[in-house]
Amino acid sequence: MKPSLKTFLITLLVHFCMVQFVAAQYTEVINSRRPGFSDSPYSVGTKVYQVEGGLFYKDVGNYLFYDQNLEESFSYSANSFGTDIMLRTGQFFERLEFNLDMAILSESRDYSRPADSSASGFGFSKLTLGAKYLLYKPEYTDKTKEIRSWKARHSFDKRRLIPAVGVYAGLNTNLLTDLYKNRDGVSPRFAVFTQNDLSERLIVLLNFIMDYAFTDQAENSYIITATYALNQKFSVFGENQGFFRKNVPNDFQFGAGGAYLINKDMQADLSARMIFDERGDNTYIIGGGISWRLDRHKDKIIVNKTNNDEEGIQQPKKGFFNTITFGLFAGKNSASSGGKMREVKTRSAKTRSLEPPVNKKAQKARKKQNKKLVKEQKKREKAEKKYNKKFEND
Repeated sequence: MKPSLKTFLITLLVHFCMVQFVAAQYTEVINSRRPGFSDSPYSVGTKVYQVEGGLFYKDVGNYLFYDQNLEESFSYSANSFGTDIMLRTGQFFERLEFNLDMAILSESRDYSRPADSSASGFGFSKLTLGAKYLLYKPEYTDKTKEIRSWKARHSFDKRRLIPAVGVYAGLNTNLLTDLYKNRDGVSPRFAVFTQNDLSERLIVLLNFIMDYAFTDQAENSYIITATYALNQKFSVFGENQGFFRKNVPNDFQFGAGGAYLINKDMQADLSARMIFDERGDNTYIIGGGISWRLDRHKDKIIVNKTNNDEEGIQQPKKGFFNTITFGLFAGKNSASSGGKMREVKTRSAKTRSLEPPVNKKAQKARKKQNKKLVKEQKKREKAEKKYNKKFEND
């Protein structure tokens, strides 16, 4: 008998749902980008609303740039204090995330070239809308199930050298303070994010970014971040960032810091950075902040089909420290924005049985055999009881 169109469509739906579960991004513990500047290819998960914010102080020693419009070089030192905030949410697909990245500061500048002067400003220094999408997520061997060989259990899995890959596209708005306005107006921002989970504790992120594209302020940069989980609460990181611009000497930034997991929906962090460049700049940045999420994530409906019915089952969130993810850092069995994403727990869908009905004659014979075995067991127990009684009397 050929399967009906309804059966075919339901089977297709089950397969589609299973593919979506493989791509799941949600983690039971907060996945924050802070305090590093690099980003993970993974999203926060659907129906998760996340705020990542903090305070920073920046001291610029000697910033040099060339203004093509004025055909003149400028040099200044500056002090600024402000807050950086990122709003993140996953919508529509587990692999897709939308975010708003912004910074508000108060800055004072002292110019030494072309003439001594000063300037100050308060407002947005960054306001960027963007979205990222996970293109590829590698699968690793679960060596906790290896019990036959100690060597196989502790050997390095070469597949960990293959990174997860995500892409990003955003728009830099120009609703900024005068000190940071782009003369060319709004501009696009593009990036490729990769992540290697080299072990359960060590994770490496690599970002390639093209910012303010197609404008006079265009810059290309890379960020490489290594994170290590000390335990389920604390992680540390080291980071290197390089900027390459047309009209500004190249910058190379080095940073370090750590994060502490307060609870499954909140983390705190601290970091410090130094910037070295071709003009002998001695810029430094210190900062700290909090990441918090409103978790409204629900696992998607799985079609659970039996021979007689079809029903949708809503899976609840489970566990707590099965996955530890905080900041750019990952704990054991964990993930981060630096960390591998634990798959949302799912239950395999039962497929409709196409086997022929059970042979009633064979079923009857099995039942008879089972009764015989039970009868023999009772007989043995009775004999054993009788023997024990006689032994006690003797």
